[in-house]
Amino acid sequence: MGRSHYISGVICYGSAIMGRLLGVVVVALLFGTLGALPSAYAEPDPTNDVRDPKYNEDEYLAFYTPPDPLPPGRPGDVVRSEPSRLVLEPSGQLGAIMATGTRIMYRSTDARGNPMAVTGTYFEPFNDWPGQGPRPLIVYGPGTQGQGDQCAPSRQFNQGIHFSPYLDIAFNYEELFVATMVARGFAIVMTDYQGLGTPGLHTYVNRVAQGNAMLDAGRAAMRLPETSLNPDGPLAFWGYSQGGGAAASAAELASSYAPELHVVGTYAGAPPADLKELFPYADGSALVGVVGYALNSVITTYPEFAQTIRDKLTPRGADMLAKVQDQCVAETATKFMFRHLQPYFNDDIFATVEQEPFKTLFDMQRIGKLTPNAPALILSNRFDPLVPWTASNQLGRDWCGHGADVQFWTNEQPPFLNKAVVNHALPMLVDGERAMQWIADRFNGLPTTPNCGQF
Repeated sequence: MGRSHYISGVICYGSAIMGRLLGVVVVALLFGTLGALPSAYAEPDPTNDVRDPKYNEDEYLAFYTPPDPLPPGRPGDVVRSEPSRLVLEPSGQLGAIMATGTRIMYRSTDARGNPMAVTGTYFEPFNDWPGQGPRPLIVYGPGTQGQGDQCAPSRQFNQGIHFSPYLDIAFNYEELFVATMVARGFAIVMTDYQGLGTPGLHTYVNRVAQGNAMLDAGRAAMRLPETSLNPDGPLAFWGYSQGGGAAASAAELASSYAPELHVVGTYAGAPPADLKELFPYADGSALVGVVGYALNSVITTYPEFAQTIRDKLTPRGADMLAKVQDQCVAETATKFMFRHLQPYFNDDIFATVEQEPFKTLFDMQRIGKLTPNAPALILSNRFDPLVPWTASNQLGRDWCGHGADVQFWTNEQPPFLNKAVVNHALPMLVDGERAMQWIADRFNGLPTTPNCGQF
């Protein structure tokens, strides 16, 4: 890496860490000062419907509304694209992402095999790629953003920080890694996933829909005109938490769904590989509301089971699902944090997830049954209070059992404020540099260091 690229990368990385710390402070202040909020099962807040046109500017609605019907084409074909403003905060004056942004809408396939439109952002770096071979592409799966359309990463990159009354606030934490990566010469394409920004409900943590959205984002980036990418060039999958599951799913599905892509590696940080294991961990935590995202996703994807699921809900539970579908994660946290799951359900929730049809529905989302088509790095904190280490570890052992090249890294950061999910968020920062170096090594053709049989 040349001196100028190194310096710019370090500067961006330093600003990323400071920005992330700012984000943590913001969330901490929200948690600390909003404890007296109205109860989460009060009457619906009329300002909560952020799908109201007053919160969705005409230009956004025009871009994010797909043609009906979708034009003929292949998965990964670009339906439309336009320049995208990239900022770290709304004014755009406090730092910049060293890349040109392009908002894209591309064809993909949902979990039922139907064509759908997905949006995202492509980042063309200003800096050259200092490594070996052509400029590489990172297909980036964002972590949990929420379930409202305003939470779509491709919208947040235009704002940096999103706010609408009453508590609809979002800090685009993923932009900080993006700023570092593009400064180091990586091209990036980040998907919004199905239904985040586009019509319909976001299919949160749906294995197939997320994996397909990642793979087709890679295809779309390679098919964009006037980029520095080689259409047959190398790419890698990257993600943490929800994004880690999406990256892992893409790695598994690549051989059958997108065999033409030149995948060199996958980084899956804290992947939610077995959703059933999340329920006791989410219970009583700051992010207990993500269970509502997951149930909304199941209802959207498998409507034939919608009534069965709704029959299990108390009025309070039905109210939670209705509310969180229009929220970003910070609002969900502030309105539902530290609540227990059982009052939302008629039956024992922890027994219910082991009964049909729930057992089969959640088993369909289990990652690890297929084989990744390239080396993989899995990272997990042994004391992760939200996405359990055991499920991530089992994913690694499953992949090793299939003969895959897997390096599993355990973060031993000790338990700290578990119900505030601190030990889920901090490893993303602590081990981010390790993961970026591992990805860079794959693009530079260096030997892997698998540790199957040792974890």
